[in-house]
Amino acid sequence: MKTILIVEDHELNLKLMQEILRGQGYQTLSARSGEECMAFLETVVPDLILMDIHMPGISGIETLILLKKKLAFANTPVIAVTASVMPSDKLSTLEAGFDAFIDKPIDIDTFLTTVEKHLNLSK
Repeated sequence: MKTILIVEDHELNLKLMQEILRGQGYQTLSARSGEECMAFLETVVPDLILMDIHMPGISGIETLILLKKKLAFANTPVIAVTASVMPSDKLSTLEAGFDAFIDKPIDIDTFLTTVEKHLNLSK
């Protein structure tokens, strides 16, 4: 069973992603901030990480930079999930090193297709 870490500070968005992913047979873990994500990753190596960009404390982009410095996560796909949908926001997110970008509000089909594609690439 694949494990997906969801880094999201908004309760409804977190629950929605958990329900969608669990319904597809994935195990989900959650962190509410970049700091909590980094602490969590001291003990767990998920197959994929879904990360909000705008969170309290360190941002999703700052968290990604810290994460990619750790060798254990060099090949872990990290997907940005954000309401920042301007083309310049999407470009800067991908330039920061995210493997993909999912818009909020979440389109379930696009969400699952993107997750499945990146889980298959990480094998």
